[in-house]
Amino acid sequence: MLKKMTTVLLCTLLGNTLYAGDDIDQSKPFIGLELGYATVQGSAYNESGVFPVYEPDYEGSDIEYGIRIGAQREEWRTTLSFNYFDSDKDDRKQNYEKVLASLDYFFLYSSQEKSQFQPFLGINLGYVNYESTQDIDMDGFIYGAQAGVLFHVTDTIDIDLLYRYSLSSATQDDRNAELDHIGSIVFGINYIY
Repeated sequence: MLKKMTTVLLCTLLGNTLYAGDDIDQSKPFIGLELGYATVQGSAYNESGVFPVYEPDYEGSDIEYGIRIGAQREEWRTTLSFNYFDSDKDDRKQNYEKVLASLDYFFLYSSQEKSQFQPFLGINLGYVNYESTQDIDMDGFIYGAQAGVLFHVTDTIDIDLLYRYSLSSATQDDRNAELDHIGSIVFGINYIY
C-alpha cells in the first residue's frame, strides 16, 4: 500500500514539475489545509454475485481532513492533496486515506483585471485505501471531477469552496465488495509563498 501511494505521489510531483516547465517563475506555489464533509458509497454482492445489494456498512458521511500543496497561475491550478476520513457512527467504523492530484481551470479568467472571485472546473486522479468493519480493506485508483469558487483574500491568502466527486476502482474479491464513489464538499485555505 505504501509503495503504491509513494509511486502516485512521485508521479504527481514529476507531472507538476513538467507542467510548470519554463514558466515556473510565473507560477505561484502554495500550501494549504482542507476541511470537508464526505460521503462514501460502496456495495457488496449477494451470494450469487449477480445483483448488487447496497448495505449500510458501506455507506456513510463524516468530516474529512486534508493538506495540500500546489502551484497556480492566472488560469490554471495544480494541486496535490492528502485526505483522511474516519467515521464511527452507529457502531460502524470506516476510514480512508487518499492522495489526489487535481488540475483546475479558472473559466471566467480575465487578463485585464484580477477578480476576487474565480469559479473553476477541474479533474482529479489519485489513490485511495478504504477500511471498514467486517474485514473490509481495499485500495485502488480514484478519478473524477470538481467545481468550485476561489476567493482571493490577500496577495498571500486564498480560500476556496468546492464539490469533489470521485469514482473508485477499489475492490476486495474475497468479500465481494467494492468502493463505488466518494463525494465531498471541501473548504480550503491556501498560503501563497
